[in-house]
Amino acid sequence: MPANGTITPSTLSVKDLPWQILWDLDKCTLCGKCTAVCPVNAIELGVFRKRIVEAPLGIAVKPAHTYKVYYGIRQKTDPAYRCVGCAMCSMVCPNDAIAPVRSDEASKLVFHMDRGGQPRRRGGRRNAPGTLLDRIKFIRISMLTDPALDAGRHEFELRTLLGRILPPEENIDFFNRHGWIPPVREIYPLVIGGMSFGALSPNMWEGLQMGVAYLNDELGMPVRICTGEGGCPPRLLRSRFLKNVILQIASGYFGWDEIIHAIPEMKVDPCAIEIKYGQGAKPGDGGLLMWYKVNRLIAAIRGVPPGVSLPSPPTHQTKYSIEESVAKMIQSMYMAWDFRVPVYPKISATSTSLAVLNNLVRNPYAAGLAMDGEDGGTGAAYNVSMDHMGHPIASNVRDAYLNLVALGKQNEIPLMAGGGIGKSGNLAANAAALIMLGASAVQTGKYIMQAAAGCLGSESDRCNICNIGLCPKGITSQDPRLYRRLDIEAVAQRVVDVFLSFDTELKKIIAPLGRSTSLPVGMADALGVDDYHISQRLKIKYVV
Repeated sequence: MPANGTITPSTLSVKDLPWQILWDLDKCTLCGKCTAVCPVNAIELGVFRKRIVEAPLGIAVKPAHTYKVYYGIRQKTDPAYRCVGCAMCSMVCPNDAIAPVRSDEASKLVFHMDRGGQPRRRGGRRNAPGTLLDRIKFIRISMLTDPALDAGRHEFELRTLLGRILPPEENIDFFNRHGWIPPVREIYPLVIGGMSFGALSPNMWEGLQMGVAYLNDELGMPVRICTGEGGCPPRLLRSRFLKNVILQIASGYFGWDEIIHAIPEMKVDPCAIEIKYGQGAKPGDGGLLMWYKVNRLIAAIRGVPPGVSLPSPPTHQTKYSIEESVAKMIQSMYMAWDFRVPVYPKISATSTSLAVLNNLVRNPYAAGLAMDGEDGGTGAAYNVSMDHMGHPIASNVRDAYLNLVALGKQNEIPLMAGGGIGKSGNLAANAAALIMLGASAVQTGKYIMQAAAGCLGSESDRCNICNIGLCPKGITSQDPRLYRRLDIEAVAQRVVDVFLSFDTELKKIIAPLGRSTSLPVGMADALGVDDYHISQRLKIKYVV
C-alpha cells in the first residue's frame, strides 16, 4: 500500500509481482550493497516498528507489550520499480541475506504496465519455450567411410562463402559485360549478428571486437561480426580490423555519414555491407533505441541530438520495391567501395520472403540474403509484436533453399539464417540443422551476450530490461557506473571460448556424415524429426 494509505486501481502487493525479495534480518548487516547495486531501485532501506508481547509469570499479571524499531530492506510494489529477478543483490551480499524468488502464482503486472496509455516495451526475446530446431535429430551415420566418427582425429575446414558465386563461364561473361566480377568472401559459418554500438555498452562492444580479432589473427578462424545499425567508432573504421566487420545500414541511416566520410581513410575494406529491411521478432515494426541510451557519444556517431529516442522506420523510405532497392543498393553501396565489397539485404522471415528472393535471383549483383526468424533481434519491442508476429526461421530457410534448387541457383546465392539460434543453449546443433536445411551461414546475438558476458535475461521474462539502459551486468547500458562492471578482456576471452567450443561441436555433428571437407549445406537427408507434420513441412525424414 502507498505511504499515504490510499488504494488505487494500480496498487499492488508484493504477492502480485512476478519476483519477490526474500530478506533475512538475522543475517543482514545493513551494508547497503544490495540497494546500491539494484539496477531498477526495487529495494530500499526501510524503518520498521515491531510490537513484542511480553507475558510475565503469573496468571493474574496482565501481559505487557513493547515496540522495537529496526532497520531493514523493503521491496517496492510500484510497477515502475518492480524487481526483475536479476539477483544482483544476491551476488554482492556478503552474508547470503537476500535473494529474489519467482512468485508462485500468475503475475498481475501485465495488467498494470500500460499506465499512461503506452503498452509495455521490453528487451530480451519472446517468451515461447523451446524451439523447433531443438527437436531435429541428425540421423545419417556413414560408418563405412573415412573420416571415421571421431571428429577429433581429422582435419576440418569449416568455411562458407558470402557473395554472389557465379559459375566460371558466367563470371567471364559477367566481366566482359560489366568490367568486374562480383566479390566473394570466405567466412566462418557462425556470424555474430547485428548488435549496434548504442544497443551494447562500449565495454561489451570492444570486448566482442577484441575476441573476433584474436580468432582471426591468432587462430585463423575468419569469424565476422555485424555492427548493427548506428555506425561504429571512428577508430574501428580506420583500423585493419575492419576486414572482420560487416557494416549494416538500416532504415534510419544512423551513423552512415560517419562511415561514408571514413571511406577515403580506410586501410582495408569491410567484409560486406548488410542492408537491413526488417528484424525477425517484430517485422514491420522497426527498431528503437530508447532515449535512455542515447548519450553524447552515441548521438555524435549517429548524427542526432543527445537524449532523443531513435526509431528506425520499418522500411527504407527511399525504396518502395525490392527491384528499386536492389538498384539503389548497386548504385550506392557497391559504387562506394568501387565494387570490391559484397552487398546483401537482411529481411524478416515472413511469407513474402520468397518474393524478395526471386527478385534477388534475377539480379547478379545481390551477394546473398539474410533472413531473421521470429525469435531474433528485438531491441525495444512491444510485447504484442514479440509474442504474436513473425515467422519461424526453419521453414523459411527450407522454402528459400528449395526455391533456389528449383531455379538451379542453390550454389549461387548464400542464405544466412538468424533468430533463436542457441535459444535453449544448443548453438551448434541448431546451426547444423539450419545449414542442412539450406543456410550457408547462421547469425546469433543473444547467445553471445549470455555466454560472453553473462546476460541474465531469460525466456521466462527474467531481467529483460536491456532496452532502458539499466542492464545489471553493464552489457547493454550506456551508464558508466554500470558498464564499468564489465571486464573487456574477460569478454574477449569468453568470445574465443564460445567459438572454439562451437567449432568442436559442429565437427562432431558433421564428421559422421562423411563430409569433412565442406559444410553440408542442404543435406536434409541427414535430418529427422519425431513429428509427422513437421517432417512433411520441412521435407525431412519422419522418425519415431
